[in-house]
Amino acid sequence: MSDPTRFILIGTSHPGNVGAAARAMKVMGFGDLVLVAPRLADIARQPEALAMASGATDVLERARTVGTLAEALDGVTWLGATAMTPRDFGPPTQAPRALFPALAESRQRVAFLFGTERVGLSNDDVYRCHACLSIPTDPAYGSLNLAQAVQLIAYDWRQALGGFPVQPRTPDPTLADAAAVQGLLAHWERTLVEIGFLDPAAPKKLMPRLNQLLARVQPTREEVDILRGMARAIGRRRG
Repeated sequence: MSDPTRFILIGTSHPGNVGAAARAMKVMGFGDLVLVAPRLADIARQPEALAMASGATDVLERARTVGTLAEALDGVTWLGATAMTPRDFGPPTQAPRALFPALAESRQRVAFLFGTERVGLSNDDVYRCHACLSIPTDPAYGSLNLAQAVQLIAYDWRQALGGFPVQPRTPDPTLADAAAVQGLLAHWERTLVEIGFLDPAAPKKLMPRLNQLLARVQPTREEVDILRGMARAIGRRRG
């Protein structure tokens, strides 16, 4: 986790939120977590924090705990506050997704600031920041859990940095070639005649329609094998 992005949590009360925030960071490739004056000095080592981290215990182990926000800002050149409502005389309020692409190009040492679960960030903390990040939510209910806010900011920021490629869980399927498709159609034509579904004397363009169906579907080799296996099973059943 070499990305220099820092996530700063101020006055966090619940160990589970610290663990869940660490997990949210790790899945987006971030690992620099700083806790400012949490309710418990060892909040990152509490059983609930470890349980909610769900494998991101390395982020918790490396997390720093400091007494003041000033101590958490070493090396930071751009600081973003997360707050649902703008402050008078405070920094401009922007949606993260609109702001982040230009910020990513600036190559600054970025930190994101998150307030307490109950009251959020103080005005003085927000005034330190270069921007106030407001996650667009339903105006009728904009309350986000702390770890949820961390996850949304981490995701949008990772996307602005280039994102991660999606790794397919299964190999790309190999499409059946034309010969295999025609072999399947011939097999099914024989089977449909045998079971009385297709009358060779009055086919009513059934096979051309099935041909068009397969052309739209573009079956894989495995799917052709399955359909031919079904035709064979029908034939054995009749036999």
